[in-house]
Amino acid sequence: MNVGNDDRGQLLPLVALLVSMALGLAALIVETALLVGERAMAQTAADAAALASVVDPGDGRRRAGEMAAANGAVLESFRQLGTSVEVTVRVGRARAIARAVAAPCRGERCRPYAYP
Repeated sequence: MNVGNDDRGQLLPLVALLVSMALGLAALIVETALLVGERAMAQTAADAAALASVVDPGDGRRRAGEMAAANGAVLESFRQLGTSVEVTVRVGRARAIARAVAAPCRGERCRPYAYP
């Protein structure tokens, strides 16, 4: 019998610590991925809302709100100054800002980029 050198079970606390650290890291990675996804969705919705609002400047706020909602976002702010607009949308915790300017179309092959 070896009374002073009983090291059995010493690996268990180390394994428990490593497993808990791995789970924490996995949770952090998942949370970061969700935030990145929300940010991308918010930017897409903001871009679409800004472009839709310059198509019809007289009804820009409504069109921006509809386009934001169609992309899963909430329109937080809408500013229009002449032919330029700035919209802010929110998807979850992510916010995005987009600006668009209506410009005259010149040339015989001129086509709009998007249809609302």
